[in-house]
Amino acid sequence: MASDRVGYLGPEGSFSHEAVTTLKNGDAVAYPSLEDLLGAVADATLDQGLVPIENALEGTVSATIDGLVFAHDLVILQEIVLPIHLHLLARPGVTLNAITSVRSYVHALGQVRGFVHEHGFETVQTTSTSQAASDVAGSLEPWAAVGSALAGQLFGLDVVAADIEDHSENATRFVLVGRDVVAAPTGHDRTTIVCFQDADRPGSLYAMLGRFAARDINLTKLESRPTKRGLGDYCFVIEFEGHVADQVVADCLADLQAHLARVKFLGSYPVTGEGASDRREEVAAARLAATQWIDAIRARVRPASR
Repeated sequence: MASDRVGYLGPEGSFSHEAVTTLKNGDAVAYPSLEDLLGAVADATLDQGLVPIENALEGTVSATIDGLVFAHDLVILQEIVLPIHLHLLARPGVTLNAITSVRSYVHALGQVRGFVHEHGFETVQTTSTSQAASDVAGSLEPWAAVGSALAGQLFGLDVVAADIEDHSENATRFVLVGRDVVAAPTGHDRTTIVCFQDADRPGSLYAMLGRFAARDINLTKLESRPTKRGLGDYCFVIEFEGHVADQVVADCLADLQAHLARVKFLGSYPVTGEGASDRREEVAAARLAATQWIDAIRARVRPASR
């Protein structure tokens, strides 16, 4: 049986390349942009794609979330959280004092602002961290790239300064996306949806969130995105614990779709870490105790007189 073709944001040496190597199966294929990558999954050129969706420092990766919300009908199948360590890379013999400009992907540059400001470097944006390394390797100018150790190895660059990120706890969340099929529930899952309001009126967001609160569903992320239809017109990307196969989640989504908003389902998928599973067990225990409590009270109600 042929292996799945899994796309990632290239070229080789990017953090996306590093993340895709953690997948157990699939032939990795580099793509020059997130737009091209998501489009290739949508038109079945690729079986799946691994894309960055959020960074601990820089927040949401707009090209990914907008592609999933507005451009394509894809489903998130899995998430991978990758710790990010950024290095200053240059051709052998180029010293820190000789460097005139630093280039990298916009999010990577944002994560080393302190280091760049301290040394007064000019910055140049590229399509990826590995593209920056490729540019530096192919130039005779005293340039440097901000990227991974893997990129330095692949392009023959030296690490001039290691671990230059502003925050040591930096990490990027990647999601594996595919078509149609929803990942099986594991008991340790997250669901992502988009809610498009039928009308902008007072209390509409409160009414949406109340559906989750009433069912003890824990939200992990809430973000507004412009709909591209006019200034002030927004939709809401909502992530929460649970799987669409869970009855409480299905009931909540059906309620939202029927009464409050048009809902786009972006996937239910296994997540990293153990916290969500523990919280779901705590909520289930609390709901059971509450049900037993109210049942005990109702059992004391005197029958109606005939």
